[in-house]
Amino acid sequence: MMKRQPRWRRYLRAQLRDLRVLFQESGKALLLFFLILLIGAFLFHTIYLYPETNQHPTFSQALHATFALIFFEIVLPFPPDPWYVQFLYFVVPVLGLATIADGVLRFGTALLNKQSRGQAWQVAMASTYKNHIIVCGVGKIGYRVIQELLKFERDVVAIEMNENGRFVEKTKSLGIPLIIANARRSENIIKAGVRQADAIIPCTNDELANLDIALDARDINPDIKVVMRMFDDDLARRVENGFGIHTAFSASAVSAPIFAAAAMRVNVKHSFYVGDDLLNVSEIIITEQSQLVGWTVEKLSLELDLSVIFYQSGELSDMHADPHRELHPGDKILVLAKMDTLCRVNEMNRA
Repeated sequence: MMKRQPRWRRYLRAQLRDLRVLFQESGKALLLFFLILLIGAFLFHTIYLYPETNQHPTFSQALHATFALIFFEIVLPFPPDPWYVQFLYFVVPVLGLATIADGVLRFGTALLNKQSRGQAWQVAMASTYKNHIIVCGVGKIGYRVIQELLKFERDVVAIEMNENGRFVEKTKSLGIPLIIANARRSENIIKAGVRQADAIIPCTNDELANLDIALDARDINPDIKVVMRMFDDDLARRVENGFGIHTAFSASAVSAPIFAAAAMRVNVKHSFYVGDDLLNVSEIIITEQSQLVGWTVEKLSLELDLSVIFYQSGELSDMHADPHRELHPGDKILVLAKMDTLCRVNEMNRA
């Protein structure tokens, strides 16, 4: 499993990426500022003469004098003549300050204050991610998916269309990039790094939007894993088979077996289909009167056709229980089995 990158490394990469973006946005103003410096320095170096020595300043002295003159600080004494040198003392500050007001100050403010740049900084952060997972739609489902992915130590970039959504602020507090945009537009999932992403999860409330996002993502990155939220069972099955999307979950398909199994009074914790077979994870606590007392884990698995996936006795917890371990009253086990098997185990445990 791909681990999350150290935060400091990603932050440094984002700063460098953001610096490049800022230079692109403020390129004209910065270029004009440097041109004023260089042209002013060249003119002072070639036509200015010190009144006392009648010598030209060096280029570095002229460059420093031009920079200081922009801020109305005179390093080179004001010359008595000629007029065109005197003219520099008036035009350089005006041009320099105008350029600074237009671009340089704006560049510095944007560089230091990320909050003022909003989405530009979020996109810069997202551009530093690789092998991450994109979650489209930060509603109740999307937010919980993000939480689970972070528990798995995966990198996540989120896209949400409604900037006033219920879970927007909560998502921001998780410290992941959140791009406010319509994920159905290809350029927005590209901003989220779909070309470098490992997987994408469209989980909006619109299944057609989810399908549109999934197909766009596969067009841009054919190797991307797609896990899609859908509501219609038949459509989910057709999408999975017809479009080559790896997984398409229907909300009803996921919840229906859990509801049905829970009604059977066999303490089902989770249910899911493998092909046409419904498998259930059930918690069983061995009772004093249970027929299972004295049975080994191996005997239980073989005779009742189930798998023991967890064993607990007192402070002992074991994901891989010893096949020869005997069951005693109070022991807790988690088993994976079909419903008819669970019903039989439940009857034997009550006997």
